[in-house]
Amino acid sequence: MHFFTSSLGRLRLIAILEAISYLGLLAFAMPMKYFYGDPSFVSRIGMYHGVLFVVFCAALLHALIDDVLTFKWSALLFCASFVPILPFFLDQKIAKFATAQP
Repeated sequence: MHFFTSSLGRLRLIAILEAISYLGLLAFAMPMKYFYGDPSFVSRIGMYHGVLFVVFCAALLHALIDDVLTFKWSALLFCASFVPILPFFLDQKIAKFATAQP
């Protein structure tokens, strides 16, 4: 599956990028702020994460409108985006879901 040719492929790519930015925010930027007193990383990485989250929501809505995903899957992916590691596991299930479609 090519990432840029379908709405589901774009959603998968954006979900992985958003999850990486979330992990970077939690695992790197927050400790830098609270242990070393340097909040600059939180504002930089947080801004990238915020933009990617908005793009993720738009891609999720696009996949829902295109009838690529059901409302149940869309709600599950939206909720999973708040748990730092869950999008990586759900990506495998979405990949299987994508190959099952005509």
